[in-house]
Amino acid sequence: MSRLRRTLTATMTLAVACTTLTGCFDESSPHDAVRDFLVGWQSGDYATAAARTDGDQAAVRKALSDVKLQLDAASFRFRIKSITLDGDTSRADFRAEIDLGENNPLWVYDGALPLHVVDGLWKVRWSPSVLHPQLKDGQRFAVDLEPKTRQPVVDRSGEPLQSDQVLYVAGVVPSQLGAQAQEVVRRLSAVTGFAQDRLLSRILSSPPSEFVPLATFGRQRFLSTQAKLDAIPQISVQRQPQPFAPEAPKDLIGRVSALTPETEQKLGGPQRAGDSVGQSGLQRAYQDYLTGSTQTRVVILDQAGNEVARLKEWPGRKNQSVKTTIDRGIQAAAETALTGTATSALVAVDKRSGEIRAVATKGLNEEKDALAGKFPAGTAFSIVAADALVKAGVSTDLRLSCPAERTVGGARFVEAGQAAQQAGGASPTFKDNFAKGCVTALASLARRVDAAALANSAKQQFGIGQPWRLPLRSFSGALPALRSDADKARAIAGQNVQVSPLSMALVAAAAGSGTWRPPVLVTDPQTTGPTTETVAAPPVRPVPLDPTVRTALTAMMRAGAAGTPAQAGRGRVYGVTAPAGDEGSRQRWFVGWQGDLAIAVLARNYDPAAVAGSFFAAVRTGS
Repeated sequence: MSRLRRTLTATMTLAVACTTLTGCFDESSPHDAVRDFLVGWQSGDYATAAARTDGDQAAVRKALSDVKLQLDAASFRFRIKSITLDGDTSRADFRAEIDLGENNPLWVYDGALPLHVVDGLWKVRWSPSVLHPQLKDGQRFAVDLEPKTRQPVVDRSGEPLQSDQVLYVAGVVPSQLGAQAQEVVRRLSAVTGFAQDRLLSRILSSPPSEFVPLATFGRQRFLSTQAKLDAIPQISVQRQPQPFAPEAPKDLIGRVSALTPETEQKLGGPQRAGDSVGQSGLQRAYQDYLTGSTQTRVVILDQAGNEVARLKEWPGRKNQSVKTTIDRGIQAAAETALTGTATSALVAVDKRSGEIRAVATKGLNEEKDALAGKFPAGTAFSIVAADALVKAGVSTDLRLSCPAERTVGGARFVEAGQAAQQAGGASPTFKDNFAKGCVTALASLARRVDAAALANSAKQQFGIGQPWRLPLRSFSGALPALRSDADKARAIAGQNVQVSPLSMALVAAAAGSGTWRPPVLVTDPQTTGPTTETVAAPPVRPVPLDPTVRTALTAMMRAGAAGTPAQAGRGRVYGVTAPAGDEGSRQRWFVGWQGDLAIAVLARNYDPAAVAGSFFAAVRTGS
């Protein structure tokens, strides 16, 4: 598509150029010859251009055609600078603009056309210098490329999060093809699907003695085409290891593939056949950084293929690795903790920085579900609601009954996790009901808090609904408009609130550190390239919690983790276990922290507190 756009642009430019070149040519003069020659060269009408020269017509046509192939040019554009006349001789100075494609800048140079009168007609005096002032007999153009090896995505210590995968690069050495280049191209095109003219241009534009990569294959595709490639004797295949195979977290790191005819047309440049293309995850988001752009040189070669002049050079854009906040040891602990589950997600963040240390899933996708999933918050949202409630003066020692059913503002709530409070017994406290996740008790607090205050706590204090600058898709949560006591009660119970495991890990981090911080996944580079689908958002600043709220949450979440599998080993664990949905939901949350790590675990048909306990134990043992 990129080359198609350039071709259309060149066609429109030609129309303008024709007007420019013909506007002041009212009589037979050197102008006519200059016009016909340059317009013919620009448009590919080499017969017309050749007819305006004094050279052998067939040789001139071939020379002009060869220039396009040798440069693998997308288009030519010419502008006359001046024409001088001296009796039967003349000179036209022109500027050439040649689009070499592959997102390189235009190659611009100044040339000159010597003219003289032949049998009463003005003709361009033909020589190779007509094409470029430095080109001589027996010489040709070539484009020398130095593609860069794809850089890896690395963890916070700089270690690659991919392992090498062998690629199979099919190519040719042009000097070994002789007159068979077109036949080789025809047969290779039938195998690969790459356009014949593109393959031929790549061969003819390259230095003759260098290996020219034409198509790259992964193992499966290579095995399926190997016999056909072997049947083309001029084609040789090189094995090249590239950092393609992602390690955990695989969905976030993303897949890479070799360039195909389809992706070449879609991307346009700076990729060439044989380059790699990020298909998903960070590999896709940072494609331009990981690959950089090809160093390109326009050179003149002699008949032996030796470089005799360097006409223009573009250094290309430097490629670089992408540094993430993933900790390999913590990631391994997360993977281990999910071993016995079927459908689960675990996100771990550094509570003091918001940096994501691990993302693991079983039966779910790390990006679509762990970062960007939309799940009911359930009573885990009471962590957020506690901010507004404590600020409103609700004491953690306030006694609240926990009946099996309760109606608040017309909304019915059912406590399915425990039996109704025994008659005559002392009512549990707000802290007790928080720790046990009693839906009916928590919902009863709706009339004690203002709707605006509850919404403010969610967005401003805990980031629910805030925009994030992650390079991958993410979901910060959503809280609906709270127009009644029923709406507030549902929110406190988390029934009308949607969150992602990542957003809840950040909630735990805020409670544990005393400051809510936005998430960080990549520390270098600071921005993504144009291939990413995410939209940059304004920076979201950290927000400190009220010290009174933090003190209350610390005590309540200590009680929430006590006696659960989360508190299975050494060191204090803080957190809550809660259903993710209504009373019939099979999904449950654990949201909490130990030490510097805050986590959110979402598990179906499995105790998320047990996952948390296994995770913290694995982190401590380094397994």
